[in-house]
Amino acid sequence: MIKHAPRFDVNVIEKHYSEKDGVPVRYVCSTDLGASDMPVDVFYRSTPHPEFGNHYFGIYLNREKQLMITSADAVEDYEFGMIEDKDGNYWYSQSHHDCLFIDGKMIDGGREYIRHTGECEIWKVKDGEMVRTVFINET
Repeated sequence: MIKHAPRFDVNVIEKHYSEKDGVPVRYVCSTDLGASDMPVDVFYRSTPHPEFGNHYFGIYLNREKQLMITSADAVEDYEFGMIEDKDGNYWYSQSHHDCLFIDGKMIDGGREYIRHTGECEIWKVKDGEMVRTVFINET
């Protein structure tokens, strides 16, 4: 299981946009998109938005604390370094300066870079799901 730390109540957002748009919307992850250290809760719909054409959208607070929505299709281009805890859960750094220490391992860097101690896996987002791509064995 992947452990996320969304900024908003993803169940409320999923319900709202699923009802509003008439298609299932689901939470994918929370990550920086364009700006460093400004994580965005990313959601997916299998059919493109009829007006904007995107499958992914993000909800975030800008620096003035205003609620914003943005296209997030670029999330499929990003790599997510993941570390596994002792219970088999996976953790990732959401933003540039989000450094996590879990069970003697560390993951840092968000989408800017992947810095880790111990074993690390590289995951990507594909069709609204996070999937493994590469295993790195480094101590």
